[in-house]
Amino acid sequence: MNFKDWMMLRGLSRSTAEKYAAAVSGPLTEWGMHASVIHGPLVAMESPAAYEAASSMLAKLPIFRERNARGHNMYSSALAQYACFIQEGFHGDIESDIEAVFSDASTNTTEKLELVKARVGQGVFRQRLLLHWKGCAVTGYQELKMLVASHIKPWSVSSNAERLDPFNGLLLIPNVDRAFDKGFVTFDEEGVLTVSPLLTEPKALGIVEGACIALQPQHQPYMAHHRAHVFLAK
Repeated sequence: MNFKDWMMLRGLSRSTAEKYAAAVSGPLTEWGMHASVIHGPLVAMESPAAYEAASSMLAKLPIFRERNARGHNMYSSALAQYACFIQEGFHGDIESDIEAVFSDASTNTTEKLELVKARVGQGVFRQRLLLHWKGCAVTGYQELKMLVASHIKPWSVSSNAERLDPFNGLLLIPNVDRAFDKGFVTFDEEGVLTVSPLLTEPKALGIVEGACIALQPQHQPYMAHHRAHVFLAK
């Protein structure tokens, strides 16, 4: 789902959504790149922390202040809307999650390192998923370098034990991992893949409604959380 559609889904008029989307992809990006505040399009940013830092610097630029005042705060409103869009679509900022792991006094160094590896899809967590699934849980694809160790219950709301639990993980090809992480697909209790109505052209991504994975009873609490709190049902 793109930024404009997301705003319209949340009650903004088409004209306002189009205006804000054009501001983020157009002038705001141009001003930021010209001032070296950003090094690429704002719409390419996904990290809430990085976007917050960039938008804060962008708002201090003289051209932003001038045009924003002339436009009755239209540009600051566009920045705020895009911040919400990123925050809603991104389940955790890796850098801040890793920083939180290292600042946690309740875990020892060995545990910290294993948690960090799990956060970036490596280490024991990934190895356990490889042993369990053998290949992509959905497609069976077995080129290991292409497979992503994906958490079912998002890292940000999992306990340390859940973050390392192999039953809180799926081994997926990148397209399916991305769609699952963003809530565009989920799996029912029988392991049948369900596609969100908000995902456009799923077949173009190789995602087929009705595909099935072999869930164990231990997967069910995690998948129930994903269906209830991550999946974009409407």
